[in-house]
Amino acid sequence: MARQIGSELKGVIAAAPTPVTANLEPDIPRFLTLCRWLLDNGCDALNVCGTTGEATSFTLKQRMAIMSAAAGALPLQRLMTGTGAASVGDAVALTGHAAALGFAGALLLPPFYYKGVSDDGVLGYFERIVAATEDEPIDLFLYNFPQLSGVPYTPHLVERLSAAFGERIAGLKDSSGDLHYAAEIAAISPRLSVFPSTEAVLLQARAGEFTGCISGSANVTSTYCARAFNDGDAAALDRACAIRALVSRSPLIPSVKAVLAARLGDPELERVLPPLSPLAESDKRQLLRDVVATEAA
Repeated sequence: MARQIGSELKGVIAAAPTPVTANLEPDIPRFLTLCRWLLDNGCDALNVCGTTGEATSFTLKQRMAIMSAAAGALPLQRLMTGTGAASVGDAVALTGHAAALGFAGALLLPPFYYKGVSDDGVLGYFERIVAATEDEPIDLFLYNFPQLSGVPYTPHLVERLSAAFGERIAGLKDSSGDLHYAAEIAAISPRLSVFPSTEAVLLQARAGEFTGCISGSANVTSTYCARAFNDGDAAALDRACAIRALVSRSPLIPSVKAVLAARLGDPELERVLPPLSPLAESDKRQLLRDVVATEAA
């Protein structure tokens, strides 16, 4: 089976936030403006409708609307989109929509409500997704985030999925924080693209160990990340990691949105969906001061 257009999914990939309106709908104009800004400021590609994009807090209809808007305005060869869901029917619908629109890849959380599910159960989930997109195949990327999903993509399960579905399983994003695990997955097959969720691996990725990173903090470190990945600039990487540490002191999504709102001069970007809350004003002021000081150092 010929691979889709996912070859540009490499390097610095920001997990893009989703701006929301006062009535908690996706703010599509702001979303597109933000995505263009990210692509123009160091990001090789974007993951939309992921964890940082608060995708699981949106309805199926809202997620599909965000995807459609992105497909109509942004370079699809530089976009992957989250399509995982607790419901296999929703995952099929989202992945089919991504395939029909022409996204370069679909990033799939495992079915995450029931815990302790068997590998056979996860294989059954993927069987339906693969079959539903057989006529319009799209690269499928596994999203390993066991701290939130409770269902890990173990190396054994990744091997089984890769053996069962061949080139349809294009790679894996790892948000576990275990770089030994990420390296173990990368060793399974040279055709698997592995993306740890931290920009700290970018020099390793530049050397070929990983394909890049998919990171929520890359939204605010992308210019430094680009210098690290493209030029091997270790000092730039150190600065990116320092800023990542700052936005990780408090919940990441509201922290990233607060920094982006300040950089783009648009306080509306700070809004998050329940159950998340924006940063307290004092925490936000301290974060912004610390980011500015780190960049100036």
